[in-house]
Parts: sequence; structure tokens; C-alpha cells
Amino acid sequence: MNLLLHAISSLVNMQCAMCRAVLETGADAQTAKSLNDGIVYLMVVPYVLVAVVGVVVYRQLYKKQ
Repeated sequence: MNLLLHAISSLVNMQCAMCRAVLETGADAQTAKSLNDGIVYLMVVPYVLVAVVGVVVYRQLYKKQ
């Protein structure tokens, strides 16, 4: 169990190489904020797409005749 928790915590601390390079070059707070906003945007898009597909399928299955 400890090994699993250690592996998960290591994955959480990882960043992509480009994100790490930008932040390690002494980027200012605005650059870091912009990078975080971009990450959140990229994270939200798949959930929105799945929700839209779910609503369309639900409406197709349960539409009144």
C-alpha cells in the first residue's frame, strides 16, 4: 500500500518538460498564472465534450414520441 501511495504522489508532482522549463527560467507571476489558466482550460475541455455527448444521447434515448 505504501508503494502505491508513493507512486501516486510522485506522479502528482510531475510537470511536462515545457512547463517546467518556463517556470524555472525565472518567469514572473503573470507567466505562472497564465500557465496555470492554460492547464485548467485544457483539463476542462474533455469534461465539457463528454457532458455534451451525454446530453445528446440522453435526449435521443428519452425523447417523447
